[in-house]
Amino acid sequence: MRLVSTAALVAALACMGVSSAVARDAAGAPAPAIVANVAAPSIQDFAALPRMSSFTVSPDGKHIAALQARGEDQVILVWDAEHLDREPTVIGASQMKIRGVSFVKNDVLGVTMWQPYDVAAGAVIKTFLSKFLLTDLEGRTWRDPIDSFRPRSNDEAEFLKTQSPSVLDSLPNDPNNILIEINGDVLRLNVRTNRAERVQRSSERVIGYSTDLTGELRMRNVADRDGEGLYIATQFRNAAGGWDEHFRSHVKNREVFSVAGFSTDPNIAYVISNRNRDKAAIFEYDVARRQLGEVVFEHPLFEASGMSINRVQGPNFGEVRSFVYNGPRETEYPIAPGYEALVTGLEQALHVEKHPLQVTDPATGATRTVSYATDRYMEVMAASQDWGTVVVWAGASNDPGAYSIFRNGQLTPLGQPYPQINPASIGSTELVYYKARDGLDIPAFLSKPPAATFGPGPYPTVIMPHGGPWARDELTWDYSSWRAMMTSRGYAVLQPQYRGSDGWGKRLWMAGDNEWGQKMQDDKDDGALWLVQQGVAQRDRIAMFGFSYGGYAAMVAGIRPEGIYKCAIAGAGVSDLTKIRSSMFQNPYTREAQRDTVNGLNPITRANQIQIPMMVFTGERDRTVTQDHSDLYVARARTSGQDVQYHLIKDYAHGPAWTREIMAEQLGYIDSYLRTGCGGSGL
Repeated sequence: MRLVSTAALVAALACMGVSSAVARDAAGAPAPAIVANVAAPSIQDFAALPRMSSFTVSPDGKHIAALQARGEDQVILVWDAEHLDREPTVIGASQMKIRGVSFVKNDVLGVTMWQPYDVAAGAVIKTFLSKFLLTDLEGRTWRDPIDSFRPRSNDEAEFLKTQSPSVLDSLPNDPNNILIEINGDVLRLNVRTNRAERVQRSSERVIGYSTDLTGELRMRNVADRDGEGLYIATQFRNAAGGWDEHFRSHVKNREVFSVAGFSTDPNIAYVISNRNRDKAAIFEYDVARRQLGEVVFEHPLFEASGMSINRVQGPNFGEVRSFVYNGPRETEYPIAPGYEALVTGLEQALHVEKHPLQVTDPATGATRTVSYATDRYMEVMAASQDWGTVVVWAGASNDPGAYSIFRNGQLTPLGQPYPQINPASIGSTELVYYKARDGLDIPAFLSKPPAATFGPGPYPTVIMPHGGPWARDELTWDYSSWRAMMTSRGYAVLQPQYRGSDGWGKRLWMAGDNEWGQKMQDDKDDGALWLVQQGVAQRDRIAMFGFSYGGYAAMVAGIRPEGIYKCAIAGAGVSDLTKIRSSMFQNPYTREAQRDTVNGLNPITRANQIQIPMMVFTGERDRTVTQDHSDLYVARARTSGQDVQYHLIKDYAHGPAWTREIMAEQLGYIDSYLRTGCGGSGL
């Protein structure tokens, strides 16, 4: 790794021949101060594909690739990193749409693609087909890794026609091979010949593997049930090639034990565990002794979620570069001296500053102040193996930001994902906490519209619970465009991290079990009432909008008798809890893990009792929460006497949108309903 000091990086920027103010502009610094009457972005502005995205760097740092939007499609651009001023190679697709690109090897790209797909199984099932393909830096030769797999039966051969492999390990020290997973099996694939050998034959209970620093399979997770319920078993490979169980975690206890990486010592693994604690930390684990060792990393208020280890053979092989924790957003904590200096220098050059942030622990109620980049922040998006070529993004929760590249001591702008969106029109987002009616501290993200345009408040307000519910929101730019669209039109938005949300500690997570539509719903309502007390929300102008589980919450909002909401919008909402237990989740682990925690108010049984106007929308290609959830709910809700609008969106799944027209259609329904619907006069 090349060591880069903060002073050297800032000095390098000065050597570019521009003043610090100009360098800040070029690097995508925050927009000037908000001025009144800034035009809100249009629906088409929000619906557009990002102008530039998916930046990736070849391991040797000689090439850079990214996606560029061209109207309805995206193409791959490949640059010579030494000559960014030259025209890049353009790689397009004629049959499927390109969704992502990454370097698999120095001269091989992995490309993800998708298209609508209709399955004739009695009735036609409308879904989407995804593919992962390999190509060269000019897009001349394309290879499908599925073709390397030898099916064990005719049924499996037929099944594989609709499947795509996932990359388990890019094997950074091997110039020709990667490890992939196909139908649970692990294969070593030669990316040049497209020939593969099976490394591990799997079974239906295996839900994932981990490799060590050299790319050898060392750990796997197995899901099964015993007398106590569903459990996840962590198994390590023994000297004879078999698998030994080391830890059994029952989902009902929400105990986490997952491998984050391996040390250069073959007996030492790094594991993420919340055993006997509320928040996960990273420990050393002695595989031979089956013993949890010292804490390697923990945060007093947030959960540890991962780490980065140098896997490239050389003097820094096995060096721990950074840890990751679930702060207000997923946050990297660098520790390797060279990498820490690089990140610090880039943050200074891009004007990323830390500010005091008051944080409350939901487990204890204790409050303390931490230093955190609450406004503008930076992310390392891609880097070469020696970190000599680094692509970074810098922006804010109200600013889609810009990409830059640091190479040869220079920081050069690469492009903006959404240059048509003026951050001054979006407002601001902050982390807040409020008390639920039973005393539990609930984190939330509060977004307000720009005060220069809409005044100091109170505002019409939308409560927007996330999906999952085992998920969370973050203090980041929202690529769904829902939050930004609403604040740009004068609405305040609250995203409550209600009980049942993941990533805030075990107590908050487990408190949502079997409380669907009950205490989980209280948390959302309590957030709305708190906003009224804070002078943010207008009491008679509050709506709820959510998607997936959030759509379920919006359906319930129409049933509960508290009278908090003027109207509700349910996107792809779950209306029948009996169906969700068996068919909502495509991931078998998620389906099994959440099934026993799903209980509470069942919207379909009380849809005829809704007391507020509602708008429901869903996609005809949604295989996660199928169309019938919305169909049945709307049919019954319309017998209530309330106005119920329903939109079935053609060729829309559980996100993302297949076309920009579909994205604009979905955003337009929400925008129009809040502006002119919601009972007839808008919110």
